[in-house]
Amino acid sequence: MFRRAILLGCSAAKTPWSECSNAQLVDAVKSRKISFYGLEQALEPDYRRAIEVRREVVSEIASQQPEAKKKQSALHTIPFENYDWNKVVGQNCENIIGYVPIPLGVAGPILIDGKEYPIPMATTEGALVASTHRGARAITRSGGCKTLLLGEGMTRAPVVELPSLEEAGRLHKYCNENFLSLKEAFESTTQYGKLNSLKCVLAGRKAYLRFRATTGDAMGMNMITKGVDKALSVLQQHFPSMEILALSGNYCTDKKPSAVNWIDGRGKSVVAEATLLADVVEDTLKCTVDSLVSLNIDKNLVGSALAGSVGGFNAQAANAVAAIFIATGQDPAQVVESSMCITTMSKVGNDLLISVTMPSIEVGVVGGGTGLAAQRGCLELIGCGGPSKESPGTNAQLLSRVVAAGVLSAELSLMSGLAAGHLLSAHMRLNRKKK
Repeated sequence: MFRRAILLGCSAAKTPWSECSNAQLVDAVKSRKISFYGLEQALEPDYRRAIEVRREVVSEIASQQPEAKKKQSALHTIPFENYDWNKVVGQNCENIIGYVPIPLGVAGPILIDGKEYPIPMATTEGALVASTHRGARAITRSGGCKTLLLGEGMTRAPVVELPSLEEAGRLHKYCNENFLSLKEAFESTTQYGKLNSLKCVLAGRKAYLRFRATTGDAMGMNMITKGVDKALSVLQQHFPSMEILALSGNYCTDKKPSAVNWIDGRGKSVVAEATLLADVVEDTLKCTVDSLVSLNIDKNLVGSALAGSVGGFNAQAANAVAAIFIATGQDPAQVVESSMCITTMSKVGNDLLISVTMPSIEVGVVGGGTGLAAQRGCLELIGCGGPSKESPGTNAQLLSRVVAAGVLSAELSLMSGLAAGHLLSAHMRLNRKKK
């Protein structure tokens, strides 16, 4: 689990590290008898003390630098007490010195597919939760929103190199004609992972193999990487001269904006829509249907096209996605692709039809940060805490629907604020506390 740490040696008598004073442990780290990284192993299972000692080491280092007092006092503002470090060590973070509390709010509840759900949001941006709450309230007043799961599948795309173009062509053909054998190899490594497709593209002699698989209630990066590794071993039996350059060749695409995710999807592909009654638009959102439809074209469609945006045909999808991701223990770096979204609005009779289409929502309810107490609490608040025993995968699907509904609410409210000219006044009121 950790790099090897010296387990004994606090003094000439070889006192166990756990019986040494903090000062002695700090000296041991400075003299490299214990690695900075290995404090948890040396003091296991007292992880809290390991963190306390590491903070003292950091404090001593800071004391020798310019503005020492300021840096040392800064450490005192970073909490580390009253936290279950057993769930973190070896899984979520290394070289731990504490945790960063983030305010948690809740928008809604919002009516999604006939059932009400709260939307937990962790953010430091004033007005975001209030705005999303207003959008959710308007949607619920109008009968709620509907969601559609268009497809799902986490992807991983290794890059391999062949000795000749002819050999690369044979690999391309083999992948197209022998999917079932690769699927069998892939699925032998996992209980829940099911390989749905394999797309092979060439760049000269190099081949990029985009494996796509459902991963149950997990976000699935580890699961699919393990399966891909097994499938590659089968490929190498048929192509022994094939060199695996990397298990990820960026054609996946993970944690980066890309057209392939926008077009083919990654994770959960979800559409959410609602019909807003004209009187709700005017009473709750303080604008008109016509002004919203017109502004959506000018801003979210034309403006984003002029900017050359990939998947950015929206007002603030990333705002809602990031806040929900942080609250529910998702990977914040995957906000990049998960917030790709096109927002559409049209007038139906006198009412407003609004939708968000999001092809790449990457979420899970097991693994990663979802096991931490507060994050698990937010998932349980929604009703998707942990894997579904009856129907594996449905809890992660539910979370993706809530994310899409949250984005729908945030889009509706922000666009209404812009249409009515209220954006600045709302932010000044909620972002600027009077001293």
